[in-house]
Amino acid sequence: MEKYQEIERSIIKKYRKDIWTKVIKAIKDYELIKDNDHIMACISGGKDSFLMAKCLQELKKHGKINFEVSFVVMNPGYNEENLELIKANAKILNVPIEIFNTDIFDVAYNVPSKSPCYLCARMRRGHLYNKAQELGCNKIALGHHFDDVIETTLLSMFYGSEVKTMMPKLHSDNFKGLELIRPLYLVKEASIISWANYNELKFLNCACRFTEKSAINESNSKRLEMKILINNLRKMNPDIDYNIFKALDNINLNCILGYKKDGNYTSFLDNYDK
Repeated sequence: MEKYQEIERSIIKKYRKDIWTKVIKAIKDYELIKDNDHIMACISGGKDSFLMAKCLQELKKHGKINFEVSFVVMNPGYNEENLELIKANAKILNVPIEIFNTDIFDVAYNVPSKSPCYLCARMRRGHLYNKAQELGCNKIALGHHFDDVIETTLLSMFYGSEVKTMMPKLHSDNFKGLELIRPLYLVKEASIISWANYNELKFLNCACRFTEKSAINESNSKRLEMKILINNLRKMNPDIDYNIFKALDNINLNCILGYKKDGNYTSFLDNYDK
């Protein structure tokens, strides 16, 4: 059996409960993939996006949905060593990637900005949507997982003063006909790490040129702060992350001070005496 076949088997067999079943559940519950979709799977080089790519391959091979998938790597300016690691992993995993180059790191690094990460993220998204249109895709798949959802929720509450989360799918506001989907939405990061370690795979962690040369790095990021907080809370309540997630699907509008929809704010006082 080839290495990539062993890796595929591990997703379906050993990690069936923790990965495969949860991917299928997300796709069904949130209607992420439908017949005749053409999906552009975006591979950053990390463990999450490569696992997502393999899951889409397995779904296409064993599932009942008729869809096409293109595996794309956007090179924002990786150094040669990182780029070679991505190519090597794609070969090991038997994922037929297409690499297209951009100057995102150069622009984000050289343009004066208090938020280079925000600028970089916006440029990345724009390049990905343009590439998807070029390929004739109607959906873009990203490798965000369950922990990303929880961390984003807490970041919004603690630093954005609002309750919002990372959605399983989104229509693009600026690119008509394109939709963003997240097949790993219900998969926990611990399961992804376990899968990578079990198969002795080494992926990119952070290849950002800016963080390599500045005081802003993963060790003092707000997202890492949330990750540490959640891990500490799990020690007191192992289901804390699931409860946070479920709360977002169980909001009681009778017991909140107000909410926003489509930019319009509604206060509980608006209907209090009616």
